[in-house]
Amino acid sequence: MTDNANGMSSKDYYFDSYAHFGIHEEMLKDEVRTNSYRLSIIQNKHLFKDKIVLDVGCGTGILSMFAAKAGAKHVYGIDMSNIIGQAKTIVKDNGLSDQITLIQGKMEDVELPVDKVDIIISEWMGYFLLYESMLDTVLVARDKYLAPGGLIFPDKATIYITAIEDAEYREEKIGFWDNVYGFNYSSLKALALKEPLVDTVDVNSVVTEPVALIDFDLYTVKKEDLTFDRPFELQARRNDFIHGFLAWFDIGFTCCHKPIYFTTGPHAKYTHWKQTVFYTPSTIALEQGAKIAGHLSCAPTVANPRDLDITIGYEYFDVHSQQTSKEEVTYRMN
Repeated sequence: MTDNANGMSSKDYYFDSYAHFGIHEEMLKDEVRTNSYRLSIIQNKHLFKDKIVLDVGCGTGILSMFAAKAGAKHVYGIDMSNIIGQAKTIVKDNGLSDQITLIQGKMEDVELPVDKVDIIISEWMGYFLLYESMLDTVLVARDKYLAPGGLIFPDKATIYITAIEDAEYREEKIGFWDNVYGFNYSSLKALALKEPLVDTVDVNSVVTEPVALIDFDLYTVKKEDLTFDRPFELQARRNDFIHGFLAWFDIGFTCCHKPIYFTTGPHAKYTHWKQTVFYTPSTIALEQGAKIAGHLSCAPTVANPRDLDITIGYEYFDVHSQQTSKEEVTYRMN
C-alpha cells in the first residue's frame, strides 16, 4: 500500500517512525528492557571479548556500545532509519568510533566488511512479540552472517495467553459505539472488536491460568514458523466473567553464564510492550475449574508483513445460559 501524496509505503512509515526521538526515549527508559540487555552483555564479557558483533536494528546504538564496553573486537550496527545519523554522533561522543561501525540500510541488502560474525544482538520484539517485529530480519542476518557456534542475544521467546475480566474498559471501548452523543454508531462495534488493544492490565483481572502458546528458539526458528496456528486450554481460577483474551511474551538470554529472563506480563514490572487484549464478542460466565478450549492463528497481513492477522477460535460452557458456545474472531494489528 502506498500513500499517493508522498509515495511512502506502510513499510516506509515504519522505518521513518523509528527516526523520531520520542520512540527511542521510551525504549531507553524501559528499565526492564534495557537493563536485561545491559546485564546479559556486561556480565558476560568472557563471551564478547575480542569477538565480532552484529547489532541488527541498532537504533541509537545502545546495544552496540554495551558490546564494545564488554570487550568486543568490533561491532557492526545496521539500521534502516535515519536515527543512525544521530547514533554515529552518540558513538563518537562516547569515544567508541574505532570499535563501532554503523551502516544505514536494510539488513537484507547490506554487505558487511566481514564474512562472519561471532554474536548477533538485536532488540527485535514488537507488541504481541511479532507485530512490527524485526525477527525475520534477524533470521536473515543469522543465516547469512552468524559463524558456526555463534551466539544470539536474546535467543528464546515465548508467547503466553490467558483470559481476563474487564467489563468497565470493554464497555468504554466497545459499548461506546451504541450511543455516540445520541446517535447509533453500533455498526462500528464490529470493527472495534477486531482491533486488539495494547495496554497494561491489572493482574487481578486475570481469570484463567496462563498457558504458553508458542516458543521460539532463535537458533533454529525459520521465517515460515512465524505463521502458526496453536491450540490452547484455559482453566478458570474462580467464578467470574470473561471479556477478552490477554497475551504477552517472555524473553530469554540463555547463553549467558547465568541465564537472564524478562517478562512483559501483567504480573511483572511495566515494559513499553505492555500486554495485548483481544476482546470477545460475548461475555463468558465461567465457574472455577471450567475450561475454555481454543486455538490462535497468526499470520503477516498481505499488504504489510509487519502487520498481523490474528484469529482466535474458542469453545466454552456458559453457566448462565447453560449451553456450550463456539466463537471465532479475526483481529488485525496494524
